[in-house]
Amino acid sequence: VHQEQARRQTRRMLLLFALSVAAIVAAIDGVLLVAFGGTRPGAPGPGPGVLAAASLLVVFVIALGSLYRIATLRGGGAVVARGLGGVPVPTDTANFTYRRLRNVIEEIAIAAGVPVPEIFVLEEEAGINAFASGYAPTDAAVTVTRGALDKLTREELQGVIGHEFSHLLNGDMRLNIRLMGIVFGILVVSVIGRRIAQIAGRGRSRDSGGAVLFGLAVLAVGYVGVLFARMIKASISRQREFLADASAVQFTRQTDGIAGALKKIGALAEGSKLASSDTEEVAHMLFSDGVGYSALFATHPPLAARILRLDPSFRAEQLQAIAAAWSQPLAVGADASERADLSIAGFAPAVAQTAARPARANGMPAADARLQLSPKAVVRQLGNPGNDDRAAACD
Repeated sequence: VHQEQARRQTRRMLLLFALSVAAIVAAIDGVLLVAFGGTRPGAPGPGPGVLAAASLLVVFVIALGSLYRIATLRGGGAVVARGLGGVPVPTDTANFTYRRLRNVIEEIAIAAGVPVPEIFVLEEEAGINAFASGYAPTDAAVTVTRGALDKLTREELQGVIGHEFSHLLNGDMRLNIRLMGIVFGILVVSVIGRRIAQIAGRGRSRDSGGAVLFGLAVLAVGYVGVLFARMIKASISRQREFLADASAVQFTRQTDGIAGALKKIGALAEGSKLASSDTEEVAHMLFSDGVGYSALFATHPPLAARILRLDPSFRAEQLQAIAAAWSQPLAVGADASERADLSIAGFAPAVAQTAARPARANGMPAADARLQLSPKAVVRQLGNPGNDDRAAACD
């Protein structure tokens, strides 16, 4: 069923691609008609042969750009991850957040019956996000942001990783790679127009002004292609996100994890936005919206709709509660991973304040420090020790 759905999506993508290429060709022909005076009565304008040659050239450039981009991605999912600045997570890492991420991915891989993919972290990204990339499970890579490692509990991280493994198993990754190539081919037209305008702008001949205008016109046509590219990505990816959310529940056997991750995205200021300028190319592959598209170009369903499918009791006030919990100060020596463990579903952190006393050398509060404790949060911390707990155990 999933394979047939992927084939239908591929056919739909190719149809939309053909329509977008036809629209770009028609727009370029229109630019040539205006440039050669073909719209003025009595003006000769470009002949049919010129228009046909220009149309074939545009189609060739777009196809060549698409094939080139797809070829550069044949190295597997790691190519995409490294292209965005992903840092590989070694198998023998001693870093706590890396170790937790690797353990979760290995668990989900076993549950899914696929090889453990390569693992990468976007260290400079504070938003909560992730994506899977590659042609097949054998060359796949899973990439998560630093924000996801610092802000999500283990349960929530499991939900996010389960979502990405769904894309891996349902054939979405191959479709995503092809979509990246197609979108790149469409965007090549705008790149060429920009280069023509830049080169002509540096010239001093009388014809340079016309060349600049022609380059700007091609650039404008290219941006029409950008709009088509965004619509293609939006139409292909939105429904697949609901399927991936449902599959994450199958992998993890619970809805609280992925629902909690989505709630934190909606509640926290960083959300799921990525700061990288290359984000748009992989926007359709992300766990949640990383760009901030409007409804027409949105690559993901509305966040509230995704949460409601997982948690029918969801109310917007829960997001306010989560935001309020995260605005509370941490204990002396506490770190972001402890806050993630202690603020599940919007409950305030177990350790909200400590008296103004110096911390011990290992980061734990002083023996006579006063702590505010939430019984529910303490129960949730069982099995999810923080760095201070480990430090105390080593004393």
